[in-house]
Amino acid sequence: MKIKSPVLRRLYEYGMITLGCAIYALSFQWFFQPNTIAMGGFTGVSQILNRMMPVLPVGITSMVMNIPLFILGVRKQGLRLLFSSVYAMIVSSLMIDTLAALHTFAPMESLLACVYGGATLGLGLGLMMMVGATTGGTELAARLLKYKFRSISIGRLCLYIDVAVISLYAVTFRNINDALYGIISMYISSIAMDAVVYGSTAGAKMAYIISSQSEVITKRLLDMELGITLLQGQGAYSGAEKQVVLCAFKRSQISAIKGAVTAIDPNAFIIVCDAHEVLGEGFGAYTPDSL
Repeated sequence: MKIKSPVLRRLYEYGMITLGCAIYALSFQWFFQPNTIAMGGFTGVSQILNRMMPVLPVGITSMVMNIPLFILGVRKQGLRLLFSSVYAMIVSSLMIDTLAALHTFAPMESLLACVYGGATLGLGLGLMMMVGATTGGTELAARLLKYKFRSISIGRLCLYIDVAVISLYAVTFRNINDALYGIISMYISSIAMDAVVYGSTAGAKMAYIISSQSEVITKRLLDMELGITLLQGQGAYSGAEKQVVLCAFKRSQISAIKGAVTAIDPNAFIIVCDAHEVLGEGFGAYTPDSL
């Protein structure tokens, strides 16, 4: 979302962070903690310490453990990361401990807990990452590793780190079932996180259109304010020169495009592909800090 006013932009960003923190805390206290499902990141490590020493609150312990990682993060991304992420870390930690003091959620069926826990956890973390914040731990580590491993999605990086923490949980408590549920939950969380972070561009499509009416089709698609590129092709069987129309578009436009093309040439050859990410006018923009 592009907001011109700096004040409104900051209000929007911190509003999203607060919402993400609330979902994160609710997910932990509702689905993970009462069902003893292993959780990744520093929250997962704090969960282990809390089980061993109940006097250590999960939220505060996680916050203390995050301090060294935040120092490294500021050196890489500057003070903006410090302010937004420290806010996210403090708010999420306080929400976790406050929710624990106010209400105790009853255990539920473990499979339901890991599925819904993973989905809500990924939603909360994704909302924070969209505006450049993290709760520290896995998310901040993954964000820093993203500079080195550009081809791996942020959700997948989080998953790798979380699986390592969950493996520690299994070894510490000798409880393989809770660890296996935790791995399922973290996998679902990584998918949900990627859907939130990359959703606006990952839902893009790309079409190759081959038709004898390529000029008319091009004009029609340009009228629809789509970006068009013309490629030169040649039929392998006929040897005839063909003009291939290439266009990138959002998922919601697919029906209109297919309708417009087939109305001009019912025999047009249309190849529609998923585009993992599209950068440029009308889509996303690349920055060195992009996820």
